[in-house]
Amino acid sequence: QVQLVESGGGLVHPGGSLRLSCAASGRSTDSMYVMGWYRQAPGKERELVADIARGGSTIYADSVKGRFTISRDNANNTVHLQMNILKPEDTAVYYCNADARVGLEDFTYWGQGTQVTVSS
Repeated sequence: QVQLVESGGGLVHPGGSLRLSCAASGRSTDSMYVMGWYRQAPGKERELVADIARGGSTIYADSVKGRFTISRDNANNTVHLQMNILKPEDTAVYYCNADARVGLEDFTYWGQGTQVTVSS
């Protein structure tokens, strides 16, 4: 089991920055092989923003490349998303995600979401 708790959302002007953090807890945190961030805007499907493997390899959505940076602290079971040069189209609920392998099974875990609003 993994519990994920996000923090750091809020309202920011276009061009501004925000840093999201996600703390993982539970008995399966050592099994988290990928942690990441997804987002869902009103009327749209949830989409991958960025993820990071335990070894540090990353994947970014094309829409955020060069503006967002994902980082991970394996010792403290945290993942962060530094978001710069924010645009109104970045407005969404951002969800922390973790994939963990327990025994022979893969599990996906989600946080409760944090709202990011980019508006003047």
